[in-house]
Amino acid sequence: MLYKLVVMGSSQVGKTALTAQLIGNCFIPDYDPTIEDSYRTQLVVDGEPCQLDILDTTGNEEYHALRQEFMRRGQGFLCVYAVDDVKSFVDVNIFRDQLRGIRDTDRVPLVLVANKTDKADCLVTRELGQEAAKSFKVPFVETSAKTGSGVERAFQELVREIRRFSVQELKHCRDAEHDQGCGFKPCKVM
Repeated sequence: MLYKLVVMGSSQVGKTALTAQLIGNCFIPDYDPTIEDSYRTQLVVDGEPCQLDILDTTGNEEYHALRQEFMRRGQGFLCVYAVDDVKSFVDVNIFRDQLRGIRDTDRVPLVLVANKTDKADCLVTRELGQEAAKSFKVPFVETSAKTGSGVERAFQELVREIRRFSVQELKHCRDAEHDQGCGFKPCKVM
């Protein structure tokens, strides 16, 4: 099955490094601003092989229109912040609010990712990340693109969220269909 994933977050949080670590098991130490790059890879999630179409996006505000487009196209979203950058953590709220506005729903498959956990100068604690994820009602994963820790788990968790979302949507549609019935009022036999 093909999953369209979007990696989003502020500039320099490690979105490209996370994607490169998943795709090629390598770390990219140099910062090179991304506008939009697309990658394909396979990943096994809960015993099932999955084809991932990953869109690595820009965090620059000047590309706001482009950001809206990728928020429309994605099935699921990794919202990434860096533990050594408080502003990137605060910006998670902006990305989430934009996503909810564009999709016109609070229910979007999303995983909150705390990246750069290998750094000694952690400014955003695990507890803050967990609290944010709990308030968003989404999973929380800590990663290090440098060491590879948690990277595969973050993408796997997003695939699981997409699957859960799909099951919930199907159930919601069936319930709505059942509540409406066939459109005819029942007849009474006298």
